[in-house]
Amino acid sequence: MFYHILYPLHIKFTVFNVFRYITFRTVLAILSALIISFFLTPYVIRKFNEWKIKSDKREDVPERHIEKKGTPTMGGFVILVSTIIPTLLWADLRNYYIWIVTFTLLSFGGIGFMDDIKKLRSANGKGISGRTKLYLQIFFAFLISILLYFKYGFITELTIPFFKNITPNLGIFYIVLCIFIIVGTSNGVNLTDGLDGLAIGPVLTVCTTFLLFAYLVGNIKFAQYLQIFYVKGAGELTILCGAMLGAGIGFLWYNTYPAELFMGDTGSLSLGASLAAIAVIIKQEVLLVIAGGIFVLETSSVIIQVLSFKWRGKRVFKMAPIHHHFELKGWNEGKIVVRFWIISLILGLIALSTLKLR
Repeated sequence: MFYHILYPLHIKFTVFNVFRYITFRTVLAILSALIISFFLTPYVIRKFNEWKIKSDKREDVPERHIEKKGTPTMGGFVILVSTIIPTLLWADLRNYYIWIVTFTLLSFGGIGFMDDIKKLRSANGKGISGRTKLYLQIFFAFLISILLYFKYGFITELTIPFFKNITPNLGIFYIVLCIFIIVGTSNGVNLTDGLDGLAIGPVLTVCTTFLLFAYLVGNIKFAQYLQIFYVKGAGELTILCGAMLGAGIGFLWYNTYPAELFMGDTGSLSLGASLAAIAVIIKQEVLLVIAGGIFVLETSSVIIQVLSFKWRGKRVFKMAPIHHHFELKGWNEGKIVVRFWIISLILGLIALSTLKLR
């Protein structure tokens, strides 16, 4: 909005020419998201306490989580507001990809909202059934995939990290891959969201990584120099990533141990799906596995646990997802979270190294 109002003024006042630069508007988006988050979150925490929008003790977590009972949840609402408003203020709203990712945030945020509300209203604290949630995720992921696939000029070739000449063209099967990536990442972030600050840390790492990639992929000169796909218009996603980064940092201020506000499915499902959609747009689908390695680890631990118990009658971990395994081994919450953050940071640096190691 502000971009469309202020940038045209550069014809008379050259100072407004600065709004043409994605880097400048990204900084403004980060700062705007931080300000909105810092001002909105305390109000939301207070209101959620009044309205009794609070978490309950779940049966599938260690006993010491009993102390978390009564903490306000659905904090993903703040993340969504703090991401979308700065994006609308500073991004070029004629950009197709901005609306695709915004739709992803809202649709998967809506699924998470339904699940969170059901948990609050049900006597047993359970949300919508896993099957219903999965069907809704697949449905919206399919819509998003179709909207991308049929965009003129959309690339259906797959980028393989560390190999510049291996780019298989999946054609129509790219839609299937896109659905798998979006649903998988959405659930991966959701599974990771089990300790104070645990999920938002890796989300910030992936978001920062994709912020840099979106800028480079959207710039034809940088893309040609680095021998990566050039995606016209993808540069504007730098601003959305910046807004998400600022919103995430603002949320972390209140979500760090001991958390004053939980993300809830409203946040985890929407953040995971939107990061996946960005990865697809900027042609870094496989790189998401590296940068988001923590989400892969958490998801894999659940799959391994279920299959092992089904086939062998034995559990591999004390409890899944794997962060609960370390809890039951005696690690304190802060140690688990910080160590997972460190691993996520290392994975983010490895992902960035693929720009030159090809």
